[in-house]
Amino acid sequence: MNSSFNKLLTFKTLITASMIIVFSINLLSIERVDALSDTKQLVLDAWTLVNEGFYDPEKFEEIQWKRIRQKTLQKQIETTEEAYSAIEDMLRPLEDPYTRILRPKDYELLKSSNFGSEINGVGLQLGEDDDKKVKVISTLGGSPAEEAGIVSGDFIEKVDGTSSKELGLANTASKLRGESGSKVLVEISSESGAIREVDLERRSVDLRPVRTKRLRDDSHTIGYLRITQFSESVPKKVEEALQELKEKEVEGLILDLRNNSGGLVSSGIAVADSLLSEKPVVETKNRNGIKDAIISQKETSFDGPMVTLVNKGTASASEILAGSLQDNERSILMGEKTYGKGLIQSLKSLGEDSGIAITVASYLTPKGNNIQGLGMTPDKLLDIPDASEYGSADDKWVRNAELFLESLLEKEKLSFQTSELSNEGIKP
Repeated sequence: MNSSFNKLLTFKTLITASMIIVFSINLLSIERVDALSDTKQLVLDAWTLVNEGFYDPEKFEEIQWKRIRQKTLQKQIETTEEAYSAIEDMLRPLEDPYTRILRPKDYELLKSSNFGSEINGVGLQLGEDDDKKVKVISTLGGSPAEEAGIVSGDFIEKVDGTSSKELGLANTASKLRGESGSKVLVEISSESGAIREVDLERRSVDLRPVRTKRLRDDSHTIGYLRITQFSESVPKKVEEALQELKEKEVEGLILDLRNNSGGLVSSGIAVADSLLSEKPVVETKNRNGIKDAIISQKETSFDGPMVTLVNKGTASASEILAGSLQDNERSILMGEKTYGKGLIQSLKSLGEDSGIAITVASYLTPKGNNIQGLGMTPDKLLDIPDASEYGSADDKWVRNAELFLESLLEKEKLSFQTSELSNEGIKP
């Protein structure tokens, strides 16, 4: 009896001790979480946002994402700058240059470019090629970079003597930005391998995202509409431009998306909605699979014949627009192969002043074509030099588009006249 009682007492004691140990461990764990410094909390917040939104969760297993969080939080992180650097190190194994930390200056600049009409800097839109080299997607019209002759396809080798390979895409872009009037020395290499240095003075660049004019000859009136980027205000500006062109009785439209490196995807989709009637615009593929295509509304702002100009600086949201027009046979594409950025980022606030961009989805054209890394091939390739000033009287690409539209309009006119003659021959 005593033996059984003693065993029971011993068992109860062990259970109680175990509960105390477990409870103590839980308390310690809670204390450790509660005791996270603000800088480490910033790192944890970044990890959580990426963990919840990144489009390819299979990558997490491959790189041991949870272990990366643990190792990162074990580091000594005392300043905000150290937190930003730790986040950069944490994100690097994802091998996605577009998922990145945005320091306050970069975050504010990106927000202003999406919602405003001006931007300070040198006017370069950057990406990475397959070898992780920092590559120029496009230059902004009227920017210091454009005036210095930097073109789509050039590579950024150094910024103020620091290698872009060492900096990475995000830090290269950040180092190029700065106060208006300040200067930055940039080493550029062309696709042919030629290297040169350019001294660029940063300044405010008027984005003027929507530009339009009327082209006239003896027979037809053509509208010209250039979109330089997709900011929040663009869909409304495009609607106004199309209404203005309709009042001028244009018969066809040249949509110029050259060197449009993207912007807000929602703005690109809204412009497609103005040109397509009840047609699929784009499909997106996120971590849960492919979503149903977004369908345009019935009403359009312009339904006449179109030509869309694209080049290797046409990327992201502008490729969504161009792809929807091409796949629905609404417009032919003319020019050269596009850049091939088919990933969509979501911008999240991080702390008071900083942010984080996270790739949340990839997109497919209405026919299911993947753009990422592939680009889009125009219906009609142009092997003549691109213009130095888009839409000018010397722009041979626009002239080619104009001649093509005039030939379409002549065919429509001839078809209509033939139909009228046939109807006249029918007697009651």
